[in-house]
Amino acid sequence: MTGQLPSRRLLLVHAHPDDESINNGATMARYAAEGAHVTLVTCTLGEEGEVIPPGLAHLAADRDDTLGRHRAGELAAAMRVLGVTDHRFLGGPGRYRDSGMMGVPTNDRPDCFWRADLDEAASHLVAVVREVRPQVLVTYDENGGYGHPDHIQAHRVAVRGAELAADPAFRPDLGAPHTIAKVYWNCIPRSAAEEGFARLREAGREASFPGIARVDDLPGVVPDEEVTASIGGDPYARLKADAMRAHVTQIAVDGPFFALSNDLGQPLFGAECYRLARGTAGAPLPETDLFAGLEA
Repeated sequence: MTGQLPSRRLLLVHAHPDDESINNGATMARYAAEGAHVTLVTCTLGEEGEVIPPGLAHLAADRDDTLGRHRAGELAAAMRVLGVTDHRFLGGPGRYRDSGMMGVPTNDRPDCFWRADLDEAASHLVAVVREVRPQVLVTYDENGGYGHPDHIQAHRVAVRGAELAADPAFRPDLGAPHTIAKVYWNCIPRSAAEEGFARLREAGREASFPGIARVDDLPGVVPDEEVTASIGGDPYARLKADAMRAHVTQIAVDGPFFALSNDLGQPLFGAECYRLARGTAGAPLPETDLFAGLEA
């Protein structure tokens, strides 16, 4: 299948629908527009998410428990906005259930992602890696950005999946081994976070949110010197915002700001930043191309 694919191939591993648009929407839009093959693997349907619009409250897990199916539709709509045609659920839709926030009873459900056997879950990713043979992988850091069990597990599955995909002794039935050249963690430079919140405070009553989050509430905030790549900006920021709007149950977008179910405003970052966790930087830092230094 390699001969049928573009020369540049990017794989992203995320925990729930909407995580991809918030973290990497501009990056995905850019590379899709440039002709790269962008593959998104989402690990759960996000069944335990809190629903923002009152008219859709019946979808929630404690009522109809149909939110996961609805969020799959939101994800498909977001991918159409970004131009991404290859989006999949790990092991198939509904294979792993959303675990909920850390420490809640749903963490103990036997079918939740947090309880998944690591190598079994990673084997589903191995099949994808060996099929599309990406040069670049993007996912969360070891803490999942902010400690959500599914984000931590997504990190573990991504790392283990990349390791096993390169091992010729592991599941040869899943395809020929493949080594991913560069692995990046999502991050936000602290200066960008502080500047974004300053703009939000200046907007004051022009922003529609009753409260404002804090810099330390954001996932993956790191010192500026730890950032190794910055991707995005116009015109991709507009596409990112539109993709986020597609996740109606989870995100409220208001111009250059957005809020989740807590209704606390936070900046919408058009430029998306990364830390290189594995591989070699191919350009002076910060890189402006995740494929820098890689041959087709």
